[in-house]
Amino acid sequence: MTTPVVLFTADSRDFDGYTWHCAPTTYLEAVLAVSGGMPLILSAFGPRLDLDAVLDRVDGVVATGSKSNVHPSHYGVTATEAMGPYDEVRDATSLPLIRRTIERGIPLLCICRGLQELNVALGGTLASDVQDLPDRMDHRHPDVADMDGKFAIRHGVTIAAGGCLGRIVDGEIQVNSLHRQAVARLSDRLAVEATAPDGTIEAVSVKGAAGFTLGVQWHPEYWATTDGPSKAILQSFGAAIAAAAAKR
Repeated sequence: MTTPVVLFTADSRDFDGYTWHCAPTTYLEAVLAVSGGMPLILSAFGPRLDLDAVLDRVDGVVATGSKSNVHPSHYGVTATEAMGPYDEVRDATSLPLIRRTIERGIPLLCICRGLQELNVALGGTLASDVQDLPDRMDHRHPDVADMDGKFAIRHGVTIAAGGCLGRIVDGEIQVNSLHRQAVARLSDRLAVEATAPDGTIEAVSVKGAAGFTLGVQWHPEYWATTDGPSKAILQSFGAAIAAAAAKR
């Protein structure tokens, strides 16, 4: 059987006189080791890319998390420095990529910034610094140096029964969400799949999507081999990309 090929969104980073198009290893490793997919990173060249030519050759797409935030101009809000940092090159690539992936029914997994991109791509809006809003938790990562501490599983989410995520895990699970932005107005095309105790939307799916389409605000990729719910999400994505590969 052909190994499924999975496309990853890329951040744009300036380092040592070069501009790099890159994605964190944790996402690539999780898909390779748990989902059974072959990871490829899509360069962030925006409208210069022929997205259909790329999507013709892949069996799934992952929109990764990032330190950067979606530029507020994409959801009708005036940008401020405090709402950054931004990566407009990534926005110009990932937002149309997400829309086209959904249109074509290709399996799509959106994580952290990826969930926020999914909501914006389909017409929703974002809230910045949710920890400053009334009655909200602080969803940012702990101020610790080690990565395991930063990505520690630390609060529960309630899973909506019968949805895309509810068919993978159910009831309440513990997650490692670490974010300062979140969904404000949910896109009309999205359904809520999980919420935090403070009401923050932590997972969504696309209503009527032809293929597996799930967005989570937390980071299942980090503990994909050791945490049960995280592993189940990556395995479910793996089943979807395997089925797509078998048809291609």
